[in-house]
Amino acid sequence: MKNAVTLFSELGERLGAFGEDAASRAVVGAAHAANGWFQPEEIVRAVRTLADGMLRRERLAAWVAAYPWLQQPHRLRNVLVVMAGNIPLVGFFDLLCVLVGGHRCLVKPSAKDRVLMEYVVAQLRAIDPSVAVAFYEEGMAVDAVIATGSDNANRYFRSHYAGIPSLLRGGRQSVAVLSGSETPEQWAALSDDIWAYSGLGCRSVSLLFLPKGLEPALEMPRVNAKYRNNYLQQKALLEMQGTPFVDLGSAVLVEQRAFPNALSRIACTHYDSLEEVAAWLSEHDDELQCVVTECLPHSRRAAFGQAQSPSLTDYPDDRDVIAWLATLAG
Repeated sequence: MKNAVTLFSELGERLGAFGEDAASRAVVGAAHAANGWFQPEEIVRAVRTLADGMLRRERLAAWVAAYPWLQQPHRLRNVLVVMAGNIPLVGFFDLLCVLVGGHRCLVKPSAKDRVLMEYVVAQLRAIDPSVAVAFYEEGMAVDAVIATGSDNANRYFRSHYAGIPSLLRGGRQSVAVLSGSETPEQWAALSDDIWAYSGLGCRSVSLLFLPKGLEPALEMPRVNAKYRNNYLQQKALLEMQGTPFVDLGSAVLVEQRAFPNALSRIACTHYDSLEEVAAWLSEHDDELQCVVTECLPHSRRAAFGQAQSPSLTDYPDDRDVIAWLATLAG
C-alpha cells in the first residue's frame, strides 16, 4: 500500500477539479438526487474544500510528522467508521485518520451520503488497489469503532459497541461571538458560517452573542426549498405562539441564550461583558463544536467564514482521532 501522505495527496489532486468533467458532474447529479438537502454547488464546494484544506501534500506531511509513532510497526486493526450524512462527505475525515493511522477502515456510510463516499473510495482504489478500505457488511470482524450521529444514535452506539474500543460522537452546535467592530465583509462571512450546507453541519453557527445595543447585520442567502419550507413552518408556529422574532426572509431570529431546536431558527443573545460569554462557553463546552470569533480566545476558535473549512487539526468534539488510534496499536 502507498505511503498515506502520497495516497491522499494524489487523491487531493484528483478531487481538486471535481465538478469540471462529465464523470464527476454525473456524481454530483446522483448525490443530489439521493439527498435533496445536498445542493449541487455545495457538493462541489465540499469536495474541493477537502482537496484544498486537507489533502495538500505539505499539509498532510506536517500533520503526520506530529505523530512519530506512526512510523513504528504496529498491529493493523479493523476500525469501523459509522458516518453521519448531514453534509457532503462529513465522514471523510475519519476515513483519512484511520488509514493514516495504519489501520484498515470499514466504511459504513449514511444512505444520505453514500454516492459521494463510494466515489471517493473508488478514487482511492484507482490510485492504489491495495488500499486498506472496504464497505462494511454485517458479520465483518471489527476491533474498534468511530461513530457519529445524533444524540439518540449516540446512545444506541454506546450500547451496541459497548464491548470494543469506541470513539463516539453525538450532536453538537456552534456559536459566534461578536465585538461590535466587525466589518461588512465579516458579517457576510458569518452568514456563510450560518447557512452553508443549509445550516445542517455541527460547525454551522446557530447562536450569536452580541454586545448590548448591537443588532445583527446578516445577509440572508438563497436557501433550498427544503430549508424554506422549514422556515415557513417555524414562522407560523412562532406567530401562533406569540413569540417575538425577526423575519430574515428565509429564517427567523429569536432572542434566547440557548441553542435553537429547529433548523431555520437562529438564536441571538446580548451580553454585558466577554467574561460573561466565556463563562457560558465553558459551562456548555460539551455542546460546542466551534466558536466563530476574533474577540475571545477559545481552543476551537474559527475565523469568520472558516467554520465550514476545518483544518487537519480541527478534530471533531476536540478529540484527537490519531491519538485515539494510537491506543489501538499495541
